[in-house]
Amino acid sequence: MADDTHVLDAPPPGAAADWTIDQHWDAYTQEEHATWDTLFARQAQLLPGRASEAWLKGLDVLKLDRPGIPDFRVLSDRLMALTGWQVVAVPGLVPDDVFFDHMANRRFVAGNFIRRPDQLDYLQEPDVFHDVFGHVPMLADPVFADYLAAYGRGGQRALGLDALRYLSRLYWYTVEFGLVREAGGLRIFGAGIVSSFTESRFALEDDSPDRILLDLERVMRTEYRIDDFQQTYFVVPSFDELLRLTVETDFAPLYERLKQQPDIPVGTVVHGDTVLTRGTQARVRG
Repeated sequence: MADDTHVLDAPPPGAAADWTIDQHWDAYTQEEHATWDTLFARQAQLLPGRASEAWLKGLDVLKLDRPGIPDFRVLSDRLMALTGWQVVAVPGLVPDDVFFDHMANRRFVAGNFIRRPDQLDYLQEPDVFHDVFGHVPMLADPVFADYLAAYGRGGQRALGLDALRYLSRLYWYTVEFGLVREAGGLRIFGAGIVSSFTESRFALEDDSPDRILLDLERVMRTEYRIDDFQQTYFVVPSFDELLRLTVETDFAPLYERLKQQPDIPVGTVVHGDTVLTRGTQARVRG
């Protein structure tokens, strides 16, 4: 759904105190399963050669190619055996403290609803296809799974340091819209890209965006927009390096430096950037 039905201020009736709910897998209609299958089929055809090795391997080992919306219980059993993660259903977007607590404890929150057939190409809020198809394959990779748990712990700390807006940018530019450098070239791993039919191609092949090697401070200074394709993609040299940066950096002094610096607008290249491809910015909206 594209309205505010799944943006909530308190756990709805039937939800647990931690906002989790039953997925109600048996309640999905044939049309809803068919919507998943349609989305899956076109992305599965598009992503080989574009998605990262870790994402493609996760798709395979978790058996996400089975028809229909996955059952979170079955999916969690497979994930738990691989990396100790599980998938829990929530009724919509949850408060930050709830989100970080689940993540720090290796519980990935996923919406249990799916978009309508007329919303295949865009949905403002994450549904089960974005959450499961986009995010969950990466949770089968041990290094990335550790990174996301570390991010959850960092989020809990950021709440107490009034620094969430900085840390949220790291999530946006890695977990949602990250690229990684592999032997064959740049590949996508961010869920917002791999679950999008159009951005899967745009992120790698269009001349418009800048593609810049990831630097923590640079990323956390950089604004982002949710209403257009990204005009800056940050490239992770490896998931091992992303995890190392996350666990070895003391974020408290970094946040204090960030508070003294201006934000960097979307689509801007600054001194010190390692620019892998300089974009034309032709697709930037006013």
